[in-house]
Amino acid sequence: MIAKEELKLVTEWDKTFPKSDKTDHSKVTFVNRYGITLVADMYVPKEIEGKLPAIAVSGPFGAVKEQCSGLYAQTLAELGFLTIAFDPSFTGESGGQPRYMASPDINTEDFMAAVDFLSMNDKVDPDRIGILGICGWGGLAINAAALDTRIKATVASTMYDMTRVNANGYFDSEDSEGARYEKKKAMCAQRIEDLRNGEYKLGGGVVEEVTEDMPFFVKDYHAYYKTKRGYHPRSLNSNGGWNVIGCESFMNQPILKYSNEIRSAVLLIHGEKAHSCYFSKDAYENMIRDSKYADNKELMIIPGAVHTDLYDGGDKDYIPFDKIGSFFKDNLI
Repeated sequence: MIAKEELKLVTEWDKTFPKSDKTDHSKVTFVNRYGITLVADMYVPKEIEGKLPAIAVSGPFGAVKEQCSGLYAQTLAELGFLTIAFDPSFTGESGGQPRYMASPDINTEDFMAAVDFLSMNDKVDPDRIGILGICGWGGLAINAAALDTRIKATVASTMYDMTRVNANGYFDSEDSEGARYEKKKAMCAQRIEDLRNGEYKLGGGVVEEVTEDMPFFVKDYHAYYKTKRGYHPRSLNSNGGWNVIGCESFMNQPILKYSNEIRSAVLLIHGEKAHSCYFSKDAYENMIRDSKYADNKELMIIPGAVHTDLYDGGDKDYIPFDKIGSFFKDNLI
């Protein structure tokens, strides 16, 4: 018997974006194959009958469904899709202990469990299911698409490859055996300290204050996660962050090994001026290299956009929802 955890869910609307009058909203739960109960917001377009195409959305890495993923899900529901925005294992309203841990395996499974849920939903056409990942969940979405043949279309928006950034640092500035050894040594020491203290030490979320000499991407994250624009009390990035050892296994497990074997359609979207744009450019090149399935892969670069502009649109509605909607409509057939 697959049992759900008993979780206390928030009933009021507590999103960082306004509620649409074009969709119906409800909370749903489902269980992944590790027995962790995931919580999602489900958005259903009003006045549309019959079996609907469906999309599961998650991200960014360290965010919650009340932030970017919910905005994407609600907007796509307005375009005619049944959507869910879910909190990954160990975060937000979802279950799993200890809190604030991440795993390339479990988090890929989270997407697959979302596909399970949608496949079993009476309102969904199980042959027309797609997924959408934002930031670090963009890389995990691509990883899920390489594993789950039920996924017919995937969008990765402002993508991070979390295995690469953990192993190599930002911009691959720590891509050496020595640098990796020191990071692994520090995390192994932290494991012992946590056991002695009886609790896991938090690594810290986005900085509380920015200074002139900080890199732009730090300021960019602060402008979203630490202001009214995107702050949420359950968001790791808005508050204490992941556990120091929360992402330890990402250092040793590349997630995009077989991306050039993905047969279904994939669209990568990134801002031209995003510090992270190299992740999508390289992921796209790796996806089409020596691939028999390159024809339905696409990279879309948004002129002038930075990383968080694809979280909420920034100040110029940078998120290409029309393109995303048409991509899913063309491929969820």
